[in-house]
Amino acid sequence: MWKLIVGFIIFAAVALFIISKAGDKVDMSGEKHGGDSMHAPEPAASAPK
Repeated sequence: MWKLIVGFIIFAAVALFIISKAGDKVDMSGEKHGGDSMHAPEPAASAPK
């Protein structure tokens, strides 16, 4: 059982280290709404001929 706990602690430490080294490349803030969202605008529909 103690091996499982030690393994989890090591895994969590490595994951936090990798995330901290990524800097601004990783956005951990969740969903974006409003002006902060990075969605591309949908192309305008052409008029039927």
